Amino acid sequence: MRSAHTGPGARRVRNALRVLAVESETHVAKELVRDLWRHGYHAESVATGAQALQQYRNADLLLVDLDLPDLDGVELCRTIRAVCDVPIIVVTSRDSELDRVLSLRAGSDDYVPKPYSLAELIARIEAVMRRVLRQPVTVDEALTIGPLGIDPRAREICLDGRPIEVTRKEFDLLYLLASRPGSVVTREQIMAQVWRDSRSEPGRTIDTHVSSLRSKLGASSWIITARGVGFRLGHP
Repeated sequence: MRSAHTGPGARRVRNALRVLAVESETHVAKELVRDLWRHGYHAESVATGAQALQQYRNADLLLVDLDLPDLDGVELCRTIRAVCDVPIIVVTSRDSELDRVLSLRAGSDDYVPKPYSLAELIARIEAVMRRVLRQPVTVDEALTIGPLGIDPRAREICLDGRPIEVTRKEFDLLYLLASRPGSVVTREQIMAQVWRDSRSEPGRTIDTHVSSLRSKLGASSWIITARGVGFRLGHP
Protein backbone atom coordinates (compact mmCIF):
# COMPACT_ATOMS: atom_id res chain seq x y z
CA MET A 1 0.00 0.00 0.00
CA ARG A 2 1.28 3.46 -0.77
CA SER A 3 1.86 5.62 2.26
CA ALA A 4 -0.85 8.08 3.20
CA HIS A 5 -0.01 11.65 2.34
CA THR A 6 1.36 13.48 5.38
CA GLY A 7 3.03 16.46 3.80
CA PRO A 8 2.29 20.16 4.27
CA GLY A 9 -1.40 20.92 4.34
CA ALA A 10 -2.43 17.45 5.44
CA ARG A 11 -4.23 17.47 8.78
CA ARG A 12 -4.83 14.46 10.96
CA VAL A 13 -8.26 14.29 12.48
CA ARG A 14 -9.16 11.94 15.31
CA ASN A 15 -11.64 9.33 14.08
CA ALA A 16 -11.26 10.67 10.52
CA LEU A 17 -12.99 8.70 7.79
CA ARG A 18 -10.59 6.09 6.40
CA VAL A 19 -10.69 6.18 2.61
CA LEU A 20 -8.96 3.63 0.40
CA ALA A 21 -8.47 4.70 -3.21
CA VAL A 22 -8.04 1.80 -5.64
CA GLU A 23 -6.27 3.58 -8.48
CA SER A 24 -3.59 2.18 -10.81
CA GLU A 25 -2.29 5.50 -12.14
CA THR A 26 0.38 6.64 -9.70
CA HIS A 27 0.09 10.40 -10.27
CA VAL A 28 -3.72 10.29 -10.04
CA ALA A 29 -3.60 8.28 -6.82
CA LYS A 30 -1.00 10.56 -5.27
CA GLU A 31 -2.99 13.70 -6.06
CA LEU A 32 -6.26 12.17 -4.84
CA VAL A 33 -4.76 10.99 -1.55
CA ARG A 34 -3.16 14.39 -0.98
CA ASP A 35 -6.43 16.23 -1.61
CA LEU A 36 -8.40 13.92 0.66
CA TRP A 37 -5.93 14.40 3.49
CA ARG A 38 -6.22 18.14 3.09
CA HIS A 39 -9.98 17.78 3.55
CA GLY A 40 -9.60 15.83 6.77
CA TYR A 41 -9.79 12.25 5.52
CA HIS A 42 -7.35 9.49 6.42
CA ALA A 43 -6.57 8.48 2.85
CA GLU A 44 -4.38 5.76 1.36
CA SER A 45 -4.20 4.06 -2.02
CA VAL A 46 -3.45 0.74 -3.65
CA ALA A 47 -2.79 0.08 -7.33
CA THR A 48 -4.36 -3.35 -7.90
CA GLY A 49 -7.49 -5.32 -7.15
CA ALA A 50 -5.46 -7.93 -5.27
CA GLN A 51 -4.10 -5.26 -2.92
CA ALA A 52 -7.61 -3.87 -2.45
CA LEU A 53 -8.87 -7.32 -1.41
CA GLN A 54 -6.15 -7.43 1.23
CA GLN A 55 -6.81 -3.94 2.59
CA TYR A 56 -10.52 -3.11 2.21
CA ARG A 57 -11.47 -4.24 5.72
CA ASN A 58 -9.33 -1.42 7.12
CA ALA A 59 -11.31 1.25 5.27
CA ASP A 60 -14.59 3.06 5.95
CA LEU A 61 -15.10 3.84 2.25
CA LEU A 62 -13.58 2.73 -1.06
CA LEU A 63 -13.00 4.77 -4.21
CA VAL A 64 -12.62 2.23 -7.01
CA ASP A 65 -11.38 2.77 -10.56
CA LEU A 66 -12.75 0.22 -13.02
CA ASP A 67 -9.53 -0.04 -15.04
CA LEU A 68 -7.17 -2.04 -12.85
CA PRO A 69 -4.20 -4.08 -14.13
CA ASP A 70 -5.26 -7.40 -12.61
CA LEU A 71 -9.00 -7.32 -11.97
CA ASP A 72 -11.91 -5.44 -13.48
CA GLY A 73 -13.31 -2.93 -11.01
CA VAL A 74 -16.85 -4.25 -11.42
CA GLU A 75 -15.71 -7.70 -10.35
CA LEU A 76 -13.82 -6.16 -7.43
CA CYS A 77 -17.01 -4.42 -6.28
CA ARG A 78 -18.98 -7.64 -6.59
CA THR A 79 -16.39 -9.65 -4.65
CA ILE A 80 -16.20 -7.15 -1.78
CA ARG A 81 -19.95 -6.61 -1.61
CA ALA A 82 -20.55 -10.34 -1.26
CA VAL A 83 -18.82 -10.33 2.12
CA CYS A 84 -18.84 -6.75 3.36
CA ASP A 85 -21.05 -3.65 3.47
CA VAL A 86 -18.25 -1.10 3.18
CA PRO A 87 -19.43 1.85 1.04
CA ILE A 88 -18.02 1.88 -2.50
CA ILE A 89 -17.89 4.78 -4.95
CA VAL A 90 -16.72 3.98 -8.46
CA VAL A 91 -14.45 6.72 -9.82
CA THR A 92 -13.53 6.00 -13.43
CA SER A 93 -13.05 7.34 -16.93
CA ARG A 94 -15.51 4.73 -18.24
CA ASP A 95 -18.82 6.56 -18.53
CA SER A 96 -21.14 4.35 -20.56
CA GLU A 97 -24.61 3.48 -19.31
CA LEU A 98 -23.60 -0.19 -19.26
CA ASP A 99 -20.62 0.51 -16.99
CA ARG A 100 -22.85 2.49 -14.63
CA VAL A 101 -25.51 -0.21 -14.51
CA LEU A 102 -23.01 -3.03 -14.00
CA SER A 103 -21.19 -1.12 -11.25
CA LEU A 104 -24.37 -0.30 -9.35
CA ARG A 105 -25.65 -3.86 -9.69
CA ALA A 106 -22.28 -5.13 -8.46
CA GLY A 107 -22.80 -3.20 -5.23
CA SER A 108 -21.31 0.26 -5.67
CA ASP A 109 -23.14 3.04 -3.82
CA ASP A 110 -22.36 5.77 -6.35
CA TYR A 111 -20.61 6.35 -9.68
CA VAL A 112 -18.41 9.36 -10.47
CA PRO A 113 -17.03 9.68 -14.02
CA LYS A 114 -13.65 11.27 -14.69
CA PRO A 115 -12.83 14.07 -14.98
CA TYR A 116 -14.56 15.28 -11.84
CA SER A 117 -14.18 18.22 -9.51
CA LEU A 118 -12.86 17.59 -6.01
CA ALA A 119 -15.85 19.47 -4.60
CA GLU A 120 -18.26 17.04 -6.30
CA LEU A 121 -16.33 14.00 -5.11
CA ILE A 122 -16.29 15.27 -1.51
CA ALA A 123 -20.03 15.98 -1.72
CA ARG A 124 -20.71 12.47 -2.99
CA ILE A 125 -18.57 10.93 -0.24
CA GLU A 126 -20.50 12.94 2.34
CA ALA A 127 -23.85 11.93 0.82
CA VAL A 128 -22.97 8.23 0.82
CA MET A 129 -21.70 8.35 4.40
CA ARG A 130 -24.83 10.16 5.58
CA ARG A 131 -26.87 7.23 4.31
CA VAL A 132 -24.49 4.70 5.82
CA LEU A 133 -24.20 6.30 9.24
CA ARG A 134 -27.95 6.72 9.64
CA GLN A 135 -28.73 3.91 12.06
CA PRO A 136 -31.55 1.87 10.52
CA VAL A 137 -32.35 -0.11 13.64
CA THR A 138 -32.93 1.48 17.03
CA VAL A 139 -30.49 -0.15 19.38
CA ASP A 140 -30.58 0.44 23.12
CA GLU A 141 -30.07 -2.48 25.43
CA ALA A 142 -27.78 -5.48 25.17
CA LEU A 143 -29.60 -8.72 24.43
CA THR A 144 -28.83 -12.24 25.59
CA ILE A 145 -30.48 -15.30 24.04
CA GLY A 146 -28.98 -18.41 25.56
CA PRO A 147 -25.29 -18.45 24.58
CA LEU A 148 -25.79 -15.57 22.12
CA GLY A 149 -24.98 -12.05 23.29
CA ILE A 150 -25.58 -8.87 21.27
CA ASP A 151 -24.11 -5.56 22.45
CA PRO A 152 -25.57 -2.68 20.39
CA ARG A 153 -23.29 0.01 21.80
CA ALA A 154 -20.10 -1.84 20.93
CA ARG A 155 -21.86 -3.43 17.95
CA GLU A 156 -20.44 -6.79 18.96
CA ILE A 157 -21.87 -10.29 18.82
CA CYS A 158 -20.59 -13.13 21.00
CA LEU A 159 -21.51 -16.81 20.97
CA ASP A 160 -20.42 -18.89 23.98
CA GLY A 161 -18.13 -15.99 24.86
CA ARG A 162 -16.47 -16.06 21.45
CA PRO A 163 -16.70 -12.89 19.30
CA ILE A 164 -18.43 -13.32 15.93
CA GLU A 165 -17.34 -10.96 13.16
CA VAL A 166 -20.31 -9.67 11.17
CA THR A 167 -20.98 -6.88 8.71
CA ARG A 168 -23.01 -3.80 9.56
CA LYS A 169 -26.18 -5.11 7.89
CA GLU A 170 -25.77 -8.56 9.43
CA PHE A 171 -25.58 -6.99 12.88
CA ASP A 172 -28.66 -4.86 12.28
CA LEU A 173 -30.60 -7.84 10.93
CA LEU A 174 -29.70 -10.11 13.84
CA TYR A 175 -30.46 -7.40 16.40
CA LEU A 176 -33.85 -6.77 14.81
CA LEU A 177 -34.76 -10.46 15.02
CA ALA A 178 -33.41 -10.78 18.58
CA SER A 179 -35.35 -7.74 19.74
CA ARG A 180 -38.61 -9.51 18.79
CA PRO A 181 -38.23 -12.96 20.40
CA GLY A 182 -40.78 -15.47 19.20
CA SER A 183 -42.15 -13.13 16.54
CA VAL A 184 -41.80 -13.42 12.80
CA VAL A 185 -40.33 -10.30 11.19
CA THR A 186 -41.60 -9.93 7.64
CA ARG A 187 -39.30 -9.40 4.70
CA GLU A 188 -40.93 -6.01 4.13
CA GLN A 189 -40.18 -4.98 7.72
CA ILE A 190 -36.57 -6.10 7.33
CA MET A 191 -36.16 -4.10 4.13
CA ALA A 192 -37.68 -1.01 5.76
CA GLN A 193 -35.75 -1.16 9.04
CA VAL A 194 -32.41 -2.65 8.05
CA TRP A 195 -32.06 -1.39 4.49
CA ARG A 196 -34.23 1.73 4.94
CA ASP A 197 -36.05 0.80 1.75
CA SER A 198 -39.77 0.14 2.03
CA ARG A 199 -40.41 0.38 -1.71
CA SER A 200 -38.17 -2.29 -3.21
CA GLU A 201 -39.28 -5.89 -3.45
CA PRO A 202 -37.44 -8.03 -0.88
CA GLY A 203 -35.08 -10.14 -2.92
CA ARG A 204 -32.00 -12.26 -2.58
CA THR A 205 -30.22 -9.63 -0.50
CA ILE A 206 -32.01 -10.72 2.68
CA ASP A 207 -31.49 -14.42 1.95
CA THR A 208 -27.78 -13.85 1.38
CA HIS A 209 -27.38 -12.07 4.72
CA VAL A 210 -29.43 -14.70 6.55
CA SER A 211 -27.32 -17.48 5.02
CA SER A 212 -24.12 -15.70 6.05
CA LEU A 213 -25.35 -15.23 9.62
CA ARG A 214 -26.36 -18.88 9.92
CA SER A 215 -22.89 -19.91 8.77
CA LYS A 216 -21.14 -17.57 11.21
CA LEU A 217 -23.37 -18.68 14.11
CA GLY A 218 -22.68 -22.32 13.25
CA ALA A 219 -26.29 -23.49 12.96
CA SER A 220 -29.13 -22.78 10.56
CA SER A 221 -31.62 -23.11 13.43
CA TRP A 222 -30.54 -19.75 14.85
CA ILE A 223 -32.67 -18.07 12.18
CA ILE A 224 -35.93 -19.79 11.30
CA THR A 225 -37.60 -19.16 7.94
CA ALA A 226 -41.33 -18.52 7.94
CA ARG A 227 -41.89 -19.50 4.35
CA GLY A 228 -43.44 -16.75 2.28
CA VAL A 229 -43.46 -14.34 5.23
CA GLY A 230 -40.10 -13.63 6.84
CA PHE A 231 -37.81 -14.82 9.63
CA ARG A 232 -37.67 -15.24 13.40
CA LEU A 233 -34.86 -15.92 15.81
CA GLY A 234 -34.47 -19.52 16.89
CA HIS A 235 -32.60 -21.13 19.79
CA PRO A 236 -30.47 -24.19 18.93
